Amino acid sequence: MSDTVLETRDLTVRFGGHVAVDHVTCTFATGELTAIVGPNGAGKTTYFNLISGQISASEGSVHLKGRDISGLPVPERVDLGIGRAFQLTNLFPNLTVLENVRLVIQSKRKKGFNLLTMAASHTELTEAAEAVLERTNLAAQRDQIVHELPHGTQRKLEVALLIALDPIVYMFDEPTAGMSVDEAPVVLDLIEELKADTSRTILLVEHKMDVIGTLADRIIVLHNGALAADGPPAEVIASDVVQEAYMGRALEDA
Repeated sequence: MSDTVLETRDLTVRFGGHVAVDHVTCTFATGELTAIVGPNGAGKTTYFNLISGQISASEGSVHLKGRDISGLPVPERVDLGIGRAFQLTNLFPNLTVLENVRLVIQSKRKKGFNLLTMAASHTELTEAAEAVLERTNLAAQRDQIVHELPHGTQRKLEVALLIALDPIVYMFDEPTAGMSVDEAPVVLDLIEELKADTSRTILLVEHKMDVIGTLADRIIVLHNGALAADGPPAEVIASDVVQEAYMGRALEDA
């Protein structure tokens, strides 16, 4: 398993008497896009929260490149290479598109935060931010205030922030949630471009089966917090138990 970059071992979290994630052991390889699916309440987002550090595990552990990171807070996991995008946009709404990306790069390079002098003192940060905007087709919106942007463009900007972090593991939690049919392909195209970089690993929580079938190298299914299936997309989707118990409606709607 020399290509394993991320691993969870018996990862478990309890909220009172409820087991939200139940002893999930799973490995994720470099260059692989894994879709994580299951019915509402299956534990998908909670599993993400355990990996990225938003919540602490009751049992088990998370390992990145062989290192146990279970006890580390979110910022340290980010520094080590865990990048996370949320169901809801996680942006600086009163700053411009460029300032959002530049702040991420500034944090990544440990330059400190001073918006008043940043542009004058750190020209290289601005140039790096502009390169990310070019890559994500956001250059035309560089000076727009984020809260004035359409929802789809905000989701696109969130992908740009992840790219600016340059993580080794990209985590997308329903990246097309709330997006129109016209908006969703823009974000999905960016994720597909990221997938082309085989030095990175992508985890994707998504309900749309057509999206999963197109992008995923592998699907894992969570049900009642436990790992219910794991394998190639065609095999998992064709599984009787998965279709009937977990994804029947999604397959019919796709």
